[in-house]
Amino acid sequence: MKKIKFLALMMALVLAVASFAGCGKEDESGLTKVTIQLDGAATPYYSPIYVAQEMGYFEEEGIEVEFFYAAAADIVKNVAADNVEFGFPNADAVVLAKSQEIPVKVVHNTYQNGLGSTIFKTDSGIKEAADLKGKKVAVTSLGSPNYIQLQALLQSAGLTVDDIELEIVGTGAIVNALLTDQVDAIVFSMLRTIEMNHAGADVSEIKSDTVLPSFGNVLIASDKYIAENAEVIDGFSRALTKGIEYMIDGNVEEAVKMSVEKHIPTFDETKIDITVKIIEDVFIPHLWKNDFAAENGIGSANMEKWEESIASALKYNIIDEKFEATDIVYDKIQK
Repeated sequence: MKKIKFLALMMALVLAVASFAGCGKEDESGLTKVTIQLDGAATPYYSPIYVAQEMGYFEEEGIEVEFFYAAAADIVKNVAADNVEFGFPNADAVVLAKSQEIPVKVVHNTYQNGLGSTIFKTDSGIKEAADLKGKKVAVTSLGSPNYIQLQALLQSAGLTVDDIELEIVGTGAIVNALLTDQVDAIVFSMLRTIEMNHAGADVSEIKSDTVLPSFGNVLIASDKYIAENAEVIDGFSRALTKGIEYMIDGNVEEAVKMSVEKHIPTFDETKIDITVKIIEDVFIPHLWKNDFAAENGIGSANMEKWEESIASALKYNIIDEKFEATDIVYDKIQK
């Protein structure tokens, strides 16, 4: 993979800077107005951030937050260009961005493990990475973290994307493409495995973390913004942690319903119960407060695992050159 120059990436941005004019400055209430781009679309799984907004945790830190949504690869570029102050992309996109000299850092290690999985119907004959040869496999885009994960998984079995039939299917249609047999497998979130099985489908998965250790979604800011706005960075992180702690303290269902009402009005409310169960069974013990976070604090960065993630990306040719984990993580959260 060739290194893409930072300037070229900035010129490729499709998001108009004018859309975010005035951000990062105090508004009439005296609060510092900031924007955040979340990965994909609004979802109850982003409830801690919505809770921080609705419960006034951001306001307590002197911050007013506006939400936008984009693909992970676009998020890191927009953050680096200071089009938005914060981003919440998948960590794989951050590793790739840093290898391309895009100046962003993780300021809150929100998820402690990755969520990526290659998902397939249990009766498809697929059981391991080698079985993907000749199969039709879908990702959401060539710039997406799931494409990075697919490349690593294939290489772990001595394969490349030339050994499969690669399909590009949008986020809103990729699950249905699997269920209707338009493709043999999809590389997406393991949360969809749980949801599909709960709905009566019989699907299995190969977790991406088995070959490419990752962290799922993390909070990022640009090197420049971090240097000039340390108090805002720390305040945003504290508010996000409070949102997570509120949910851990027995308020998952309330938080999900609040998020749906205030931020996701088109959400299918029949899926609230399974969403609550996934947050309780997966997010709390596996992503937000695993053993490392329980010992070091929610949002802390496991530097040893970051080193493993970078080394794996280099091994599978996702990045061209190794860099240090300290180059990608804000020093206040390094553990």
